Parts: sequence; C-alpha cells; structure tokens
Amino acid sequence: MKKIFVPTKDANSWKGFLAEPDKQWQIGYSARTLANCWEYANGVFPSCVQKVLSNYGNMIGNIKPLLIFPEYKVNLPGGNRASQNDVFVLAKNNDELFSIAVEGKVSESFGPTLEEWLHNSSDGKKERIEYIKSLLNLNIDLNPELRYQLFHRTASALIEAEKYNAKNAMLLIHSFSAENKWLEDYQKFTALFGQLGEVNKLYSCQLNNINLLFCWVKGDLKYLKC
Repeated sequence: MKKIFVPTKDANSWKGFLAEPDKQWQIGYSARTLANCWEYANGVFPSCVQKVLSNYGNMIGNIKPLLIFPEYKVNLPGGNRASQNDVFVLAKNNDELFSIAVEGKVSESFGPTLEEWLHNSSDGKKERIEYIKSLLNLNIDLNPELRYQLFHRTASALIEAEKYNAKNAMLLIHSFSAENKWLEDYQKFTALFGQLGEVNKLYSCQLNNINLLFCWVKGDLKYLKC
C-alpha cells in the first residue's frame, strides 16, 4: 500500500478507492452512505458516533480524530490480499492515541464464516488465521460460524495501533440498518472477549498492552438517501 495520501474533495472522492466502484457506489449502499456521513462531519466524528463516544469520557476521554483515511488497507501475513477498512481513524484524547478500524454496514452481512473462508484453505489462509488468533490472544478452537471479517478488521486496528505506538485500538461498526441487521454476528464475536456488544455501547478489554475497544453505532438513516 502506498504511503502518500491526498485530501478528499467530497464524498465522491471515496468512489475511486473501492474494489468494485460501479457495483458498490449506489444510493442506499454502505460505501456511499458511509462516505456521505463522514464527509458531512468535515474532519470530526459524525454526530451519531460522537454522541456515543461522549458517553464514555471516563473510558476514553475527549477523543478527537487526527487523521481519517477512506478505504484504508492493512497488510496481514498469509496471502497478498490486505484488510481493506472502510475508514481508518487515528484519533487522540489529551494523553493517548487511538487506532480505529471502521466497518460500515446497511443490510449486507459480515461476509463468509470462518468455516466458509477456510474451506479447502491454502497454506496462506491457515497462516493468516493463526496469526490473527495469536494477535487477538485467542488460544481456543473458534466457532466456525463466526464471521471472518470481524477478525481481520480487529486485527487491522491492533496492527495500526502498534505502528503508531497507540495504547488503544477500536473496532467500530457504523451501521445504517434500521433493524440492526447482523448485530447477532457482532455480538457472538465480542463475546469472545467477554463483552455484550449492544447497540450504541462502548466496551473495553485489555489485550496484552493494548486497550481493545468495541463499538456498534447506529448511523443517521438520512444518509441512505444521499
């Protein structure tokens, strides 16, 4: 991944970073909805995200974005395909940095289960899942029905936290689904870390020397029409 970034002009600037722009850039789809929401915020957290985070000042302080990157790729061992985060945020409170991997959703799922992703798996996939398990300190046999995407998104946040010497890493699900579709998959994942994973709640656990955070934010549905 290149290390040179340029500012966006508007939400349409995000389209060119998508893996399948003609397919993904549609009104009501997560890529376009998320882009419009974050662009409207103009360099700060969208109001729906800020409202949730503000309730946890005792946990994270007055956190503010320093840098926001759309469609940010994080390389992982095992294969050539990176984890492409819908948004990556490097944020800061008064004292500490936060590495935040954002996954936008509307109605689409979190992708294949571990069982589906590992079916007839290559050595590269086996290497990757073992790396992620080690990174997440999961020394257990994983439920094959868990969604692979949640693992590599969380890994992205942790990898970037190490890169930036941040003490905090966060998986942030920014959902624009009125029915909170696929919430149960997120909750099954957070349960691995002893967390409930309720909507508009922030959860924290210690993972080695990193404060690992999980948050599901219900986005403003008006952006579905943009």
